[in-house]
Amino acid sequence: MSQPVDNPLGQPSAYGQGYGQHPFGTPVVVQEPKLPWSRAIAVTVAVFLVAGAIAGWAWQQFAPLAQYTVDENGGSLGEEQMTKVFGPDGTFTSIGFLTALVLGALLFWWLRNYGPWSVSIVVLGSALGGGVAWGVGMLLGHDPLQPRLQAAKPGDLLAAPLELHTWTPLAAWLVGAALAAAIIAATTWRADPVATGSVSGASESSPQVN
Repeated sequence: MSQPVDNPLGQPSAYGQGYGQHPFGTPVVVQEPKLPWSRAIAVTVAVFLVAGAIAGWAWQQFAPLAQYTVDENGGSLGEEQMTKVFGPDGTFTSIGFLTALVLGALLFWWLRNYGPWSVSIVVLGSALGGGVAWGVGMLLGHDPLQPRLQAAKPGDLLAAPLELHTWTPLAAWLVGAALAAAIIAATTWRADPVATGSVSGASESSPQVN
């Protein structure tokens, strides 16, 4: 006569997730332990800090700037140059949205077991990244126009200072991160196996096989 099988669920592995079986062979997923909240927040903040600094540098490097033509009355913008006035806003929006979309997706996937709070962590981290990007870009590329106009000669061309004309481009970081979290949550909330740590009542009540 065979002996009853002990510990049908198995033990969690060293990698944080264990797999066992019901008496009838149905696999059971044991929920993997989570990182501490402090570490999850620290990693998210660090990622967006670095990304924000790189995005700010890219904004300063690639944003198209309008060129002022210096004359006796100061500086003026031609019709063609007028179309470039809001170039920095568009560049900042594009860089911020794409950066937040990619990083938001990766970080939300990593933090998805933390529940709804993972959305808040990612979105607030993206807001921090947008602020860092703006600060770094302004530090590197914002050169006030008036002092340069006073020192220039008629006929010189002077680039407009790098700046945002509205605060709307900063929202691109929030929108990108929130959109990534929403898409992943909508496509995976039913796909992930439900973690459990005990055998169902039906299985427990079933007779053992001798």
